[in-house]
Amino acid sequence: GAEVLLNLQPTSSVSIQYHPFFGPHDDLVLLELDEKLLSDVLYQRVTLRGQPDEDAVLCTKSKTYSVKFVGTSNSVFLIPPADCSTSHESGGENDKQQVATASVIKVAPGNMELVEVAPRLDKLKSILSENLYSSDEASTAMGDLYKWDDLKNKVQASDDELKAGLQALSAVEIDGYWRIVDEKYMDVILRMLLHNSVLNDWLLDSLVEDKVVSVLELDGFPRKLVYHCLNVYGSRVEGEAMGGGVWRLDARRVCVHFARGILREGKRKMESFMEEWLRMIPEEMQPSFDMLEGEVLTEKLGVETWVRALSVSSLPTTPAERFSILFKERAKWEWKDLEPYIRDLNVPGLSSEALLLKYTRRSQPSVDAEPGAIVVVSCESSDLVLEESCLTFVIIISSLLHHGSGSRSIAYAYAYAMRASNFSFAREQVYICQYDFDMHVLLVIYVEIKKQI
Repeated sequence: GAEVLLNLQPTSSVSIQYHPFFGPHDDLVLLELDEKLLSDVLYQRVTLRGQPDEDAVLCTKSKTYSVKFVGTSNSVFLIPPADCSTSHESGGENDKQQVATASVIKVAPGNMELVEVAPRLDKLKSILSENLYSSDEASTAMGDLYKWDDLKNKVQASDDELKAGLQALSAVEIDGYWRIVDEKYMDVILRMLLHNSVLNDWLLDSLVEDKVVSVLELDGFPRKLVYHCLNVYGSRVEGEAMGGGVWRLDARRVCVHFARGILREGKRKMESFMEEWLRMIPEEMQPSFDMLEGEVLTEKLGVETWVRALSVSSLPTTPAERFSILFKERAKWEWKDLEPYIRDLNVPGLSSEALLLKYTRRSQPSVDAEPGAIVVVSCESSDLVLEESCLTFVIIISSLLHHGSGSRSIAYAYAYAMRASNFSFAREQVYICQYDFDMHVLLVIYVEIKKQI
């Protein structure tokens, strides 16, 4: 059986034969694992998640992995343990001996491979947004509601990533169900909190929890939602000796909330927006337009500047969809404006700069751009230019390589310059294969380029 192979010495051999139950055995699948995942799998600390119409993912407590089948051209024999193996006698009547034989129960055509991926949290936002918690909850017909176990079954993310996703959505557990509270209702609670802070001389950086909760409960707000309001717009003050806990309102969160409310009805002139925004902000807070990074866009229309809403929280979490929407908003982006909208993208192994290289290319700044500004446009907007660049790259590199190794430094320089134009290496490979050039040498060049970048 399998033990025979485990104890097999170098230069030794063993006989194999078909097992009596040899067959396809689709229930037996090989899984290739990184050593750091081995203990999680052996001790059953992993789960497979996904609906019938989705590609399955494997989740540990903190990470998500795609599961893909990888075929192999080699024959991989699956041999069961010894109790399922067979043996046969050899030799004459006076010299019989048992010869161990490995019985093959299946020939595996390949194995499953795990690749770490970002959690697929767009679905979480979608299903929770279908039924927002509002002030008239009691009189509203209830739709689909989701408990923690329901979300784990529906959303392809690890437990830790799912908790982080709920926190990012400002979701709250009410009566065992996870809900997103309607922004208008949150606005009412926050305004009442600020109103009571004036009436009762509360300091916004040292709100006594018991006092705030008791007063707002008397105003008709559920205790759970008062705590939720404090958590969304503030944070606990550590090390305070006062009983019941102390909270500090976060100036940026409060200022962003009121800015969203103003721009919910449409874009505004900068002067009009700033006037109304500053009027809404509590006197204790010092608002700055920089607080709205990743929340609003400005645009010049003639001599006037207009402000409109574009919150990073409203954008998809997948890079391709995110960049597609962003370039529909603007054909050209300066890096300082674009960076807040891609900073939160979570793609294992890829930084923001790498995503920028993949989905954009550099462009000439406009005449009104700031000195030294980096301007990018979508790769999709210039496919023809990119294809021509790919072809030029292949021709230059192939011709230089035929002049010997001394020209490789020149090839590196050309390759680096072409790489700065930002066409994907996948396209380079397509053209390389098409023109049948030396793939190995070009791959070496690509590695050198990456080192220089």
